[in-house]
Amino acid sequence: MAFTLELGSKAPDFSLCATDGNSYSLNDFADAKVLVIFFTCNHCPYVIGSDEVTRQTAEKYMPEGVKFVAINSNSPNTYEEDSYEHMVERMQEKKFPWTYLHDRTQEVAKTYGALRTPHFFVFDQERKLVYCGRGVDNPKDTDKMTDNDLDNALADVTAGRDVRKPLTNPIGCNVKWEGKDAHWMPADACDLI
Repeated sequence: MAFTLELGSKAPDFSLCATDGNSYSLNDFADAKVLVIFFTCNHCPYVIGSDEVTRQTAEKYMPEGVKFVAINSNSPNTYEEDSYEHMVERMQEKKFPWTYLHDRTQEVAKTYGALRTPHFFVFDQERKLVYCGRGVDNPKDTDKMTDNDLDNALADVTAGRDVRKPLTNPIGCNVKWEGKDAHWMPADACDLI
């Protein structure tokens, strides 16, 4: 079995605490026509570099019934900036248009097979995975990006078309696993294409 969820897979459930202090599960987003779940964090330069483009994409597709859910699975023992307290501060400062969840045990990251920050998973109305991978092709410096694969995928799925490029490799820092070196990746983690 692949480390990362394969296309067509159903979205795994979760129960995680958000920066607003409430707990959320997959069912809390049942009204979304399309659900974007992405693994992110507070410190990564690829996240920081592309957050505003992700915001623009989220806001562009909100009227189409698309919801975004961000999950931070990074160990704060690797980067203290990735702690829950810093998540709360970041949301208060940035006011992102998504729910920001804390995967303290890293179980959700393992279930989805999150590889990097950011790593996007797009699920259709039946919660089947229709896109997995990067947001843009140059997340560290979006002034130099030439492709917004997330935007393209959402344009396709909201129009009822097959996603033109359903799989890309996420670009970013690897997930910071508890008790492991900052650059460690699970043995079965691999490129998606």
